[in-house]
Amino acid sequence: MRRDALYLADIVEAADAVAEFVQGLRKETFIGHKMARSAVLQQLTVIGEAAARLSREFRNRHSDVEWPDIVAFRNIAVHAYFSVDWATAWVAATGDAPALREKVVAILATEFPDVRLPDGPGQVQEG
Repeated sequence: MRRDALYLADIVEAADAVAEFVQGLRKETFIGHKMARSAVLQQLTVIGEAAARLSREFRNRHSDVEWPDIVAFRNIAVHAYFSVDWATAWVAATGDAPALREKVVAILATEFPDVRLPDGPGQVQEG
């Protein structure tokens, strides 16, 4: 079984990808851009899947993070794709994902200092 630290690293990497995909876009442009929407939604799904796979003990210990909402968004994206509200996805991409990234980076630094995030695309390394 993967360690929680690696799922957290997945969240950080996906949040970084989301930030890259929306960089320079306005909400209206994002909503009208099929490729940007698809790319962002895929990474938000990765975030939700990683959050769902964190151990219950870990999620309980960090109950300040809205894990159930993150997982619920993933479930909507996967199971009700045609019902995705793109304005809500925009808020998740530009507000929620960056805020979650900050929280997760802080958790990694304090609880899992052996996990190093890559500077660019690539594998997470355990020290």
